Amino acid sequence: MPAERPLPLRQRTFVPHWSNLFGILASACIVVLLVTGVILMIFYEPSGESTVYHGSYGPLNGAEVSKAYASTLRISVDLPGGLLVRQAHHWAALLLPAAIMLQLLVTFFTGAFRKPHRFRWLLLFGLFVTALLGGWSGYALPDDSLSGTGLRIFEGILLGLPVIGTLASGLIFGDAFPGRVLEFLFPVHVWVTGALLVGLIALWLRSAIKERPLRRRGRPVGEVALFPTAAVRAGGLFALSVGVIMVMAGTMTISPIWLYGPASTGNASAGSQPDWYTGFLDGALRLVPPGWEITWLGRTWTLAVIAPLAVISTFMLIVALYPFLEERFTKDRLEHDLLDRPRDVPVRTGIGVAGMIFYGVLWAAASADIMATEFGLGLNQILTVFQVTLITGPVLGFGVAWSLCRWLQRRDAELAEHGRPTGVIVRLPSGGYVEDHFPPPPAIAPPRPKLALGHHSKGA
Repeated sequence: MPAERPLPLRQRTFVPHWSNLFGILASACIVVLLVTGVILMIFYEPSGESTVYHGSYGPLNGAEVSKAYASTLRISVDLPGGLLVRQAHHWAALLLPAAIMLQLLVTFFTGAFRKPHRFRWLLLFGLFVTALLGGWSGYALPDDSLSGTGLRIFEGILLGLPVIGTLASGLIFGDAFPGRVLEFLFPVHVWVTGALLVGLIALWLRSAIKERPLRRRGRPVGEVALFPTAAVRAGGLFALSVGVIMVMAGTMTISPIWLYGPASTGNASAGSQPDWYTGFLDGALRLVPPGWEITWLGRTWTLAVIAPLAVISTFMLIVALYPFLEERFTKDRLEHDLLDRPRDVPVRTGIGVAGMIFYGVLWAAASADIMATEFGLGLNQILTVFQVTLITGPVLGFGVAWSLCRWLQRRDAELAEHGRPTGVIVRLPSGGYVEDHFPPPPAIAPPRPKLALGHHSKGA
């Protein structure tokens, strides 16, 4: 049976939902990043060569710094509006991974990734990875003390990789640290990340136009025409999102490189933390027990680096391929245009909760040293708690989520059969007494008898 062709855009309808804000926020962040990035690119000098700073910031006037640090400091202090542009760029880079991550969660828990929409899931995951790449490569460009510490940690991770570590370090850093790392990261941040963002967004729009729109279960409430009503509303939210980012940039200081000082190969910042979106990588490295290394084939294999990278790579690969894995295990090869409620697919919901806990534990572990300092606790004890939670937390989370979904299914079945109790007691003609019930709500359907990962019904 041939697939139903999607309606032309002007004939489509749209049901507004709070989750649509995540996609609009991500779009606003990307636009702010591209516009501010072009402006910053004009004044930034991607060079690690030494120069003497002469500018408005007195404490560093006459100091020997890198050209990258000097140009970033001039943008922040001397260029009119430069600090606003730079901080808007940084805030947008911090918000973009969060918006995409929330959109991934909404897509996952509602089953919006199923056939024929699997390609959009891959595009969304690609946007997330691109956002991480752009944030990481841009993190080091100011060449301040904080970013220099992060680069030193990254170099240590590369050198800890057997066989390819030295080669990869030489490719990125060139000579002795820091080498020419800025000259390598600048085109990655500007051209590679920019091209990927534009290309993935273009493919996303093409996919959204060609594929049939997804619908929610139950009677559509607040359904509006896609053009012009929904488009105007989206434009308003987009403008509001851009405005909030600019207000944040104008009122909330971020990355004050003039306080950090220039990067130094002999100094490191105490208590330095990575940007939040790479915290799970740092946390994975911290949770590896000490002394994990073996000698094999005449080489020393440092499991303290290999194990966390293997775990993170496997986790990310599972996330990317989940639509195909679910289809394989459930043998559900039908096309779906109807979104699920998380309670109706308890296994998938449990898997999602387990994944969130796994990621959250790794992310929180990146701040184990700060927790030890602020709360007066032992660092080793905190790491032990995180190590245990990393294993037991996802299992407990899956069980609790699965049980909660089953309970909600039973409650929905009761509501669908009897309706919601009113609290009013009425007397029957026979003389007995019963509690009156409201009619069952039309949007609630009894739970499906088969509790699988996904449904086996074709959406209309």
